[in-house]
Amino acid sequence: MAACSGSNFLQADASKPQSLERIFSLPGGGSFDYIFNCGGETRYSHDDQVYKARSHALSLTIGAEAARRHCRAYIELSTGQVYESRREPRKESDKTKPGIKLARWKLAAEEELARIPGLKLVVLRLAHVYGPYAGRGWLGTQLALARVYQEQRGRELKYLWSAELRTNTVHVADVARACWAAAEWRAAREQQHPTTTTPPQDAPPQASSPHPAVFNIVDTGATSQGTMTGILASLFAIPTGFQNALVNTFARLNLEAVVDDVNDETLDQWAELQRRAGIADGGSGPLSPFMEKEALRDSELSLDGALFVRETGFR
Repeated sequence: MAACSGSNFLQADASKPQSLERIFSLPGGGSFDYIFNCGGETRYSHDDQVYKARSHALSLTIGAEAARRHCRAYIELSTGQVYESRREPRKESDKTKPGIKLARWKLAAEEELARIPGLKLVVLRLAHVYGPYAGRGWLGTQLALARVYQEQRGRELKYLWSAELRTNTVHVADVARACWAAAEWRAAREQQHPTTTTPPQDAPPQASSPHPAVFNIVDTGATSQGTMTGILASLFAIPTGFQNALVNTFARLNLEAVVDDVNDETLDQWAELQRRAGIADGGSGPLSPFMEKEALRDSELSLDGALFVRETGFR
């Protein structure tokens, strides 16, 4: 891809201030109009210090530099997991109550970025992203797990909780389009309504303000666990279902042990599948059935994406 060619690609630690001049300066002394922060630690179950260093510090360092250089739009990719878990689709103005460390640090970054004077900020809170190059996400894990069960001919892949549990999704191509649409919207909005005052230091961006700055990015499929089990059953020709109430109750009280058992059952089989496929050194690329405790929680990801559509005309 031309965008990732040697002339356009630079590798550096953007959380370190000493890297910023190399990253942001263009030949001839110019700067970028739009800046997109797609970085940060996206894996679950790390210590707080990992998210603080790899996500939180990264966002604040880049955001401060974007403001200093007067970029026309700064797009921060966050997560829809910052909301309180509810089946009804969460709107941008709804209560935030992140249940996992990754989301807590993402929300902290959102709030602190909103206090940087002059930053033309748009936060995009994403549903589960799937598609090319997004294999390490939630859906990639489900596909790898289903492939292991396919190998165990006739064994039913049974999920915890229920078919109704919301696991909303969005395709990576739509996320890329939404990033660009958000940047163009923010730049145009600033031209029409230039900022003349700095908001209070304790004021996060609100969707109801004259300058909406937080948007949910989600498809309209209202994806649930029931949706996914149907797709996996069709793709891999395996039986799928859900655990009973007794097993679910046990899992809520012993989730770590349940996750360990699942991984013990699947990882050796996955390694054997790779060996037979000729994948050297046991490397699985972006795909793995390895299940994280935080990814298996009884938590709804249910988002309302209507605001972004109304504000930007995005489809």
